[in-house]
Amino acid sequence: MRVLGIDPGSNCTGYGIVESDRKTLKSIHWGSIKSKSRTPFPERLKAIYDELTRVIDEYRPEVVAIEDLFFAVNAQSTIKLGQTRGVALLAAVNANLAIAEYTPLEIKLSTVGYGRADKNQVRDMVTTLLRLKKKPEPLDASDALAVAICHLHNHGTSNRLKEALSSRR
Repeated sequence: MRVLGIDPGSNCTGYGIVESDRKTLKSIHWGSIKSKSRTPFPERLKAIYDELTRVIDEYRPEVVAIEDLFFAVNAQSTIKLGQTRGVALLAAVNANLAIAEYTPLEIKLSTVGYGRADKNQVRDMVTTLLRLKKKPEPLDASDALAVAICHLHNHGTSNRLKEALSSRR
């Protein structure tokens, strides 16, 4: 299974593609979509949509996994993050892809085993799990790879449970 993980952000949206054959994880591609703070917000959203659409077209993931909204103190930042997530979701829906959403806690628990892990700890574990020679940069890209890994871990566990339950019948 090939998964596109997305870590949405209005200034930097990370993305990462991870593939699994049920035994091993393999990174296919990662990157980020950065925008200057002076760029009008609607233009930033268009750039995110266009780049994610290009990545989907080029790498053909089967599923898009995206980090869900979390509580933020700044309402303006939360609104912008929600709009950025909306653009990413639109790119996935327009490509007829399945979508999975995970909270930051779920992602950290699934990849690091600790729900309060910091971004550097997530990057270190992503580097280890994917057997990368160098750490993914920027941190938004490693976070996106973690989102994809989270989905693959959760999807695999879900499938094993279904198989176990069906074999009991």
